[in-house]
Amino acid sequence: MPRQFRLPLTTPPCWDRESFASSPTNAQALAGLDAWPAWPDGRLALVGPAGTGKTHLARDWARRAGAVVIEAATLNHAPLDLASLRGRPLLVEDADRRADGDLVDDETLFHLINMAGVDGGSLLLTGRLAPVAWEAAVPDLRSRLNALTVARIVEPDDIVLEAVLRRGFEAAGIRPTADLYPYLMARLPRSAPAALAAVAALDEAAAAQGREVNKALALAVLDFGDSEDEGED
Repeated sequence: MPRQFRLPLTTPPCWDRESFASSPTNAQALAGLDAWPAWPDGRLALVGPAGTGKTHLARDWARRAGAVVIEAATLNHAPLDLASLRGRPLLVEDADRRADGDLVDDETLFHLINMAGVDGGSLLLTGRLAPVAWEAAVPDLRSRLNALTVARIVEPDDIVLEAVLRRGFEAAGIRPTADLYPYLMARLPRSAPAALAAVAALDEAAAAQGREVNKALALAVLDFGDSEDEGED
């Protein structure tokens, strides 16, 4: 079989609610977001491990709310015009990973939190950890972080993990055989990064070897400790 070359994905990601795999692992997050605009003090922190759908849900909310999206850890930036943001819905992504010199430092985050709930404004923050665990050198910021309402997403269950795999293969332009999903689901840890790493490894191997993406390829590429017989169709 000739080697197949895949073009880079150019279609922007779809952040709508309809394409999100809802399950008990993200029910609290969905309920919290759907409570807008009645968030306590106009603020909500959406937290959970990497790859569990925080950005998907946050961007869907931002689209519906008409929110300004701010990447907290942006470098080489002009300062935020806080006055222009007053009274508007705001999404601050990766607020727990900010540092001095980033677009959103402690002082800026303090002001953004204070602005929430004023003149119709609201603020959604995302992070991997709960706000009580975020670093804060400004004492007044510490107390405000501790008081934030939190909506959590936990590690994915089977419903979410399969959705992560399917989206990963779709983004890579891969149509795996039907036998691959149950094989991977029975062996992968319940972790979105692990699922996406498996997709990337299979994509690379299939492109390099000109092979179909199926259970046999997974047996050869992924270290699950299976015997050779388990990879045969």
